[in-house]
Amino acid sequence: MTEGAGLQTGDLPDDLTAAEAGMWQAFRNGSVYDLSSGDAVVDDPHGGHPWGPERSVRARIVCWLLLDGPPALAGRVSSLKLAGVRVTGTLDLAGGTVMPYVELRGCRFDDQVLLPEARFTTLRLVDCAVPRLEAARVHTEGDLHLPRCRVPLGIRLTDAHIGTDLLLNQAIVHQDRSGRSIAADGMTVGQDLQAELLESHGELSLRSAKVGVSLSLRGARLANPYARLALNAPQLTVERTLYLTPAGVGSPLLSGTTPARGTRIQRFECQGGVRLDDGRFGDAIDLDRARFDLTDDQVLSLRRVQTPELRFLGDAPQRGQVLLSGARVVNLVDRAGSWPGPGRLHMGGFAYENLVPRGPFPLVRRLDWVTAATAEYNPEPYERLAAVLRAAGEDEDAREVLLAKQRRRRETLPPAAKTWGYVQDLVVAYGYRPGRAAVWMAVLWAAGTLLFAHADHPPVNAGGHPSWSPALFTLDLLLPVVDLGQAGQWELHGGWQWLAAAMVMVGWVLATTVAAGATRLLRRG
Repeated sequence: MTEGAGLQTGDLPDDLTAAEAGMWQAFRNGSVYDLSSGDAVVDDPHGGHPWGPERSVRARIVCWLLLDGPPALAGRVSSLKLAGVRVTGTLDLAGGTVMPYVELRGCRFDDQVLLPEARFTTLRLVDCAVPRLEAARVHTEGDLHLPRCRVPLGIRLTDAHIGTDLLLNQAIVHQDRSGRSIAADGMTVGQDLQAELLESHGELSLRSAKVGVSLSLRGARLANPYARLALNAPQLTVERTLYLTPAGVGSPLLSGTTPARGTRIQRFECQGGVRLDDGRFGDAIDLDRARFDLTDDQVLSLRRVQTPELRFLGDAPQRGQVLLSGARVVNLVDRAGSWPGPGRLHMGGFAYENLVPRGPFPLVRRLDWVTAATAEYNPEPYERLAAVLRAAGEDEDAREVLLAKQRRRRETLPPAAKTWGYVQDLVVAYGYRPGRAAVWMAVLWAAGTLLFAHADHPPVNAGGHPSWSPALFTLDLLLPVVDLGQAGQWELHGGWQWLAAAMVMVGWVLATTVAAGATRLLRRG
């Protein structure tokens, strides 16, 4: 019997092997076709135990069933459900439309699976050994599941369209010839993309991908130490949350949740750079307990990302740089120990509205955080921090931040301006501690009163002059604008004259620094 003959009646083709004939009948019945032996070691699709002809079907016959298979038995729905089956040859469904439901569990493919531009309702490959999955522009109305699969030569999902969920939990994927483990640029996922406990050896590329709900990389391990990036996802859009957080190990009930206390967990770990530039995240970016192992040339880059909440709660990278330039978030949830040291943090244009520290984060550590982000003086991070503190009602802390800004700026000034800055700092702390001026004024007034009480003070006009008052005379010298009618009425000689001149100069200094500080306060820093 030739191929295609008898398909309307469901007759078996003549050239099928026994294993293929059983698969053919199971397809028409919509039942699972299981060729497993029952021995876990023998049935491991990733193990070295050979599977013979009794467990093998040709890829050509699988394609025949999926693209132009026989009708279902009466009252049944045809579907391809295989378990413990070896598929020989290249499974090539490129450009085809597959209407039956497809689910393969614990199967082994001898050669790559080609699905570019194919259309499926739902496709599930669970715990399968696949040399390579080529599925650019594949389209599924429902799910695409690849959990626990091992793919030594990479997965390509460029411009794929997944109608509901994409599942890659516990998959192990190695890089292709271009260095990418999973190439999914431009991919669209209707609901969740779950890649929990994924092992990626190469670059995981999600450039311009769109995820309709959440993207979970809980407990994933991404490794690409000798290239620039392990996760390359600029312009990624996730409607809800990106999770780079721990996952519970050994319990499928923990998927998508925070592991309960006492559960053995596996952190998200990334050995290589991360690029999330220009991403849009509807709820949050969650980096709780994430570990980033970077070289000096690699970065964790979140430049220009937009999200209501950034949970920067991972371990501080020991090397490399963290880039937040131009990012915009509402809530910044962080720990003092999560940020890198000086010269390895860049926050130019980083806008946040609220600080939500986890654990102790004193102001001195927060100032160190800003200093670490400004290897060269830049007022903007200080002003942003002060504005956020002031909005939270922490006016005193906000003034301390602005004072730190002025002190940092002073170090960039020429010698004369720097000297004047030290004077302003000593006298009134650049106006952010105005009480100092009153203290200096009181001290100088008291000292001048005591000293001028012993001065020889002949009147300028013997015919008419007020009564001598050392206190009023000293105050008249210290107040450069107010005239109390004392300073011009008495003649001083020698050292007393020099003391009076010094009082006048000090008064002008105090008045100028107070005025400068008041101007800064009126401008609110």
